[in-house]
Amino acid sequence: MARRAPTGPVLGRALLILEAFGPRHTSLTLTELARRAGLPLSTVHRLAGELVTWGALERDAGGRYSVGLRLWEVGSLAPRGLGLRERALPYLEDLSRVTHENVQLAVREGAEVVFVERIAGSRAVPVHTRVGGRFALSATGVGLVLLAHAPHDVQEQVIGGPIERFTARTVTDPKALRRMLADVRTNGFSVSDRQVTDDALSVGAPIRDPAGAVVAAVSLVVRYGTVSAHALSPLLLSSARAISRALESR
Repeated sequence: MARRAPTGPVLGRALLILEAFGPRHTSLTLTELARRAGLPLSTVHRLAGELVTWGALERDAGGRYSVGLRLWEVGSLAPRGLGLRERALPYLEDLSRVTHENVQLAVREGAEVVFVERIAGSRAVPVHTRVGGRFALSATGVGLVLLAHAPHDVQEQVIGGPIERFTARTVTDPKALRRMLADVRTNGFSVSDRQVTDDALSVGAPIRDPAGAVVAAVSLVVRYGTVSAHALSPLLLSSARAISRALESR
């Protein structure tokens, strides 16, 4: 649920209304919107009307609200996601065609992963991620790469927990997680072995900017038991290097 700030400035209250939406709450009544935003119904009614007029929200015939296409259009212009996605997409598509598996591209935002692109392969195992969605840094293939190369304070924030558990194999022990991050830096790729779902293995690799800093990560997510992480890693690392070289042309 969105943070409660009923007396904040107009922009802050409008943002609380937008924050009320989520993967499981894509369509809300005015009452639900007010409750999830923690704002008075009259305030939400007024602001929601202005957001509909601008296009940030849409209202259907039944009176339910959803995120508007105009907001998506503006959000898609975010330079960190847009430029990266444009340059990476040909290589992501090649990787998908060769493997027929899930291919994901992500960046770090604070202590979370934000997925910039995802291509579902023809025989891909179902995943919980979506484009524009956020996830814990500590569990996914892309997240482990980004966490391993994150600033020290971000690593300590995540390792200091609490670390969310998704399956019985999710690594929540701080010492074990530190060892995993050290292995990522040593090996050049990450392995998330059934940490998010019981049937998926994810391998991630870093994407670097021209200065050598890790700015994103790419991963393959496959059904556990069909192929080993070490068999996937050379192809994934090659794709990550190609995307990194493509960023040099910016």
